[in-house]
Amino acid sequence: MSTRAFQTALRLVYPPRCTLCGEQVDSDFGLCGPCWRETPFISGLCCDACGVPLPGDDRGEPEYCDDCMRMARPWQKGRSSLLYKDQGRRLVLSLKYSDRQDIVRPAALWMARAAVPLIDRRMVVAPVPLHWTRMLKRRFNQAALLAEAVARELGLDYCPDLLIRRHRTRSLGGLGFDARHATVGQAIVPHPRRGHRMAARKVLIVDDVMTSGATLSAATQACFSGGAASVNVLTLARAAKDA
Repeated sequence: MSTRAFQTALRLVYPPRCTLCGEQVDSDFGLCGPCWRETPFISGLCCDACGVPLPGDDRGEPEYCDDCMRMARPWQKGRSSLLYKDQGRRLVLSLKYSDRQDIVRPAALWMARAAVPLIDRRMVVAPVPLHWTRMLKRRFNQAALLAEAVARELGLDYCPDLLIRRHRTRSLGGLGFDARHATVGQAIVPHPRRGHRMAARKVLIVDDVMTSGATLSAATQACFSGGAASVNVLTLARAAKDA
């Protein structure tokens, strides 16, 4: 049996299903119409630093949200694919805690599309690192899965251990802005044997969700201490106050 015939037969037995609700769809790793409409994709005008959607029309000039105008982000630009609410939150949590690694493929496509304003062909893509104790418990780093898939989609260099988390931090859930930054501030450092991968290069840091930006700030500072020329950040979802 040819490969095409085998794939056709396989589709008859196991037809493609919606990533969220399980309804039959036309292509693998897609969303059905209702789930697509209910998923809060970010489009149009957004903050150039953190990716949160903004009111108004995109005139091709950098615009910033109130938070990013009050505090300087250490990275240059940031983008996200989804708002972290409703179906967007469900996708992130399913990937992170329910071992739904099938979400990575469509998520990488959405993220690659959102990342267009960030991309330099010579940049290296790296995930926010997970402490080894959490890796043992969870068995995978969702940021690394997303980063590898995004790098593959965009044809960029990928380094899974460009950064390391040298000590385990408590969960940031429920912490305020200052506490989040204090908790993770010194936890992420450049890998001592990967400096040559980022020296004088642009870095794209990938994570699953951005809330306060504390973890991404720590990762960005680690890149600069490792000799990176500049840093952009990309996440699957962005938490927003008014979302």
